[in-house]
Amino acid sequence: MRHFAFIAPPLAGHFNPLLVLASELVKRGHRATFVNQPDAASLLRGHQHVGFAAIGVSSHPPGSLEARIRSMGRLNGPLGLRGMIKEVAHFTHMICREAPQALREIGADAVIADQTETGGGLVAEHLGLPFASTATALPLNREETVPPPYVPWPYDPSERGLWWNRGGYRISDFLMKPVGDVIEQHALSFGLRPRRQPEDCFSTLAQLAQCVPGIDFPRRELPQHFHYLGPFRGPDEGETDLREDGRPLVFCSFGTLQGSRAKLFRTVAAACSSLDVRLLIAHGGRLDPALARSLPGDPIVAAFVPQRAVLRGAALAVTHAGFNTVLDALSFGVPMLAIPLAFEQPATAARLVRAGVARVVRPQRASAKQLAKEIRTLLDQPGYRSAAERIEWEISSAGGVRRAADILEERLG
Repeated sequence: MRHFAFIAPPLAGHFNPLLVLASELVKRGHRATFVNQPDAASLLRGHQHVGFAAIGVSSHPPGSLEARIRSMGRLNGPLGLRGMIKEVAHFTHMICREAPQALREIGADAVIADQTETGGGLVAEHLGLPFASTATALPLNREETVPPPYVPWPYDPSERGLWWNRGGYRISDFLMKPVGDVIEQHALSFGLRPRRQPEDCFSTLAQLAQCVPGIDFPRRELPQHFHYLGPFRGPDEGETDLREDGRPLVFCSFGTLQGSRAKLFRTVAAACSSLDVRLLIAHGGRLDPALARSLPGDPIVAAFVPQRAVLRGAALAVTHAGFNTVLDALSFGVPMLAIPLAFEQPATAARLVRAGVARVVRPQRASAKQLAKEIRTLLDQPGYRSAAERIEWEISSAGGVRRAADILEERLG
């Protein structure tokens, strides 16, 4: 039996699916331990069978994660992006500096490293441990025909599209220079072959993606050990006590980082108040209660809801195009109105448009009138629901977390 160490950014969007994978491995007799900054231990609530090893106590002391999350929720403009990239580089440096000793102490003999935290792969190679890469968000595998994973560009394999992509990657590499410097520094100090890009740190044994081909751009260069598996989910927990009232249910969530967007929630509520729909808003505990009570119309507003249970009965999801919300919606054939706010969300939205499962409104243009028009279109035109149901079938047959665990046992066993 293996002892798997999990290394990922300390954010719920990455931790939650990996905790499901860890739980599946534990059920099969393995051990699983998350190695991260002290505050990340709170993300393991309800998973007592999964271990936690704290590192970075001096550089990432208790209490620092909440400040980082709040900053990310307000991310806006180039200065904010540069600050976030420096934070990522700082975290990767901490992982490379402190994770090797932690992995030795807990006796880990295999590593699961998310693509978005390159330090995990570097540390595993340094220690001679087999490791797998996970793509809990969009796959970051670079291809010339696929735009960078942080831009809203459509898929365009023409010479013009390739020219744009090459320029986009040059800009991306420039912005990510602080991370590249850390990768280069620690690869050298570990005695590994030279490398600089995140994709240089991906596993050569197994790469496990929550994505499915239907919501990715066409790929030509993925390695044979890359696997589209669909969302890592366990048995659905929680029920909703919502009673049908004859109106289509519209579910609105902007995820765990963006739940404080009061102005945008207000716009969505105003749009739905002009339509014959029922609106349910989940804000992740980040919306001021007084603001929540003042939203127009008659929305149901809650900090948290059993998301999958709600989506099972929803007609439409209004979302920031966060990857886990997207996967949950499509798991039940629910089309989306995407309002991408940050990170890889514009790129995810571009893929949803190509798949025919969503319409997209830029947040700067998100007026109540425009959102009402888009919601009406999504509800009135059955093609969006049909396309979402095709992705639902693809997800249901992809294998999910059980197939992911099978691959780990086979390739890292």
